[in-house]
Amino acid sequence: MGLILATDDTGEAEIFASLQGEGPSQGKPCAFIRLSRCNLACVWCDTPYTWHFEGDNRPHRGGETYDRKANQVSLTPEEAAARIAALGQPRLVVTGGEPLLQAPALAKLLALLPDVRVEIETNGTVAPTPALDALVAQYNVSPKLAHSGNPADLALPPERLTAWAAEPRAALKFVVAAPEDVEEVLALADRFAIQRERVWLMAEGTDAATLDGRERWLGPLCIEHGFAMSDRQHIRLFGDTRGT
Repeated sequence: MGLILATDDTGEAEIFASLQGEGPSQGKPCAFIRLSRCNLACVWCDTPYTWHFEGDNRPHRGGETYDRKANQVSLTPEEAAARIAALGQPRLVVTGGEPLLQAPALAKLLALLPDVRVEIETNGTVAPTPALDALVAQYNVSPKLAHSGNPADLALPPERLTAWAAEPRAALKFVVAAPEDVEEVLALADRFAIQRERVWLMAEGTDAATLDGRERWLGPLCIEHGFAMSDRQHIRLFGDTRGT
């Protein structure tokens, strides 16, 4: 069983070394692997090339659709593990798309990297399989709020939010674009008993100017409500580009 990966600008599998740009591990060096396919369709998604393929009519603010063949590549777990190991990083971030859609093949990959600390970035709608779960050190869970454009019954399934709230390895990172989005986070935290110290708020934006403008009002709200604030460090360092 192979893994379906996104491609970088050269058409190669998107496996690379960088700094984690978001959340509780921000600034730490790591290897990244970006998997293709997603079960949600955020209108502001900054990796639409992982899911917004030709024939997909789900809305995205950029409007562009992508050729599936040109933006997907298949690797065996063994091939992917060799490329990740060659990067020599102590930490691996599995991102997407939605990585948990490929849990069986992903578990085979991670079993080949026993000395690497694994973080999985997920939208929180899919439960990890037991085989995969045993190999994960940290979940960076990013439930999608109403401004993402996804129906709440798809993006915020109560049984999954309840499970993540009870999972000590999970940090919950919410993308916010306006102050009223923080009110939605507060309601979810109260409803599902999510400890505020495990919540990260991150401004939506794909350029430094947008991040700066939103973080000016987001910072005080984080102080007021006891949330952590996440920057998007990779955007500041590299811009909105693949393989970074």
